[in-house]
Amino acid sequence: MPEAVIVSAVRTAIGTARKGTLSETPAEELATHILREAVARAGVAAEKVDDVIFAEAMYGGGDLARYAAVAAGMTHVAGQAVNRHCAGSLTTVGNAAGSIRAGMDRIIVAGGVQSSSLSPRTSWRVPGTEDEWVDRMSPTFPYSEDATDDVTLTVGWNVAQHAGISREEMDAWAVRSHHRAAAAIAAGTFADEISPIKVTTKDGATVDFAVDEHPRATSSVEKLATLKPLHPEIEGFSITAGNASGVNDAAAALVIASDEAAREEGLVPLGTVRAWAAAGVQPRLTGMGAIDAARKVLERAGLTAADIDLWEINEAFASVPVAAVKLMGLDEDRVNIYGSGCSLGHPVAASGARMLTTITHELRRRGGGLGIATMCAGGGQGGAVLIEVV
Repeated sequence: MPEAVIVSAVRTAIGTARKGTLSETPAEELATHILREAVARAGVAAEKVDDVIFAEAMYGGGDLARYAAVAAGMTHVAGQAVNRHCAGSLTTVGNAAGSIRAGMDRIIVAGGVQSSSLSPRTSWRVPGTEDEWVDRMSPTFPYSEDATDDVTLTVGWNVAQHAGISREEMDAWAVRSHHRAAAAIAAGTFADEISPIKVTTKDGATVDFAVDEHPRATSSVEKLATLKPLHPEIEGFSITAGNASGVNDAAAALVIASDEAAREEGLVPLGTVRAWAAAGVQPRLTGMGAIDAARKVLERAGLTAADIDLWEINEAFASVPVAAVKLMGLDEDRVNIYGSGCSLGHPVAASGARMLTTITHELRRRGGGLGIATMCAGGGQGGAVLIEVV
């Protein structure tokens, strides 16, 4: 059975939605840019690519992978859109690795793209009426009193309660996330993984966007303590804008190839996709999806949490990685070492590929090791991918 090796991993810088640098850049432009860059960095001829699999979330139709393939001159590639909400681009990598290991494909570009700034809104007609329409997301799970369409309630608060996590713990984690991200940016740590993209801003200026703009180096627990809870009407509610992820724009992609194709095409393997998993949990405990998926991928690989050198656990809410550290006994110095959703931001469908890109580059700097990217996803889902760099 062929191995599925990573031969490039790249992302755009992450923009702050609606008011940031990428707020006027459509998702299709982000997708096309990152597809071209991923293929170029791999050093593979475009005609050798068998498929493009991109995650997208909250778009309500279309196929951004096919759009990017055609725009990049790869009309021979069909293009596949995947939606597993936040975990979508982790799923694309698993799907690509599975097809390659099965011998069906040799080279696939997998990733995700998110323009939260320009996402379309979906309107639904109220049942039993002729003309009353409301804005809402497409349903992923049946709503209940303790699992509503308000993700700040379902994901963050319920998991904090479930794992016994205080607001102080979440605020401290979020501040650490900002400080780590800001330090990484100042040190140029992300330079190798970011592809600058030329964009036109709202004021008409053309810029090369190459630096994540969401982290705040001046974040402090004192400042976060002053923020009001997002649901003050709920007694004890502790989720705030400070210990939750940002709303963001970005794209990320990895080129996955069989080891045989890599040898024949002269491609340099950066790492190997060893295992992947998806998990379902009760919708009210959506944040636990990251933990269940991580446990599942460890079991499939025959490993324990102590075997993993680096963890990326998406900070959709700070309560998610804090819960993972507590319940899985993780060394927090191996978790989100350069920040995550609270600081870098959470460009939903691109976040998983961003996480894997960061892990790949960091493990190579360290001379190798094992890394897991895991995250919860809307509606009570989770996804995880294990990679190895030697």
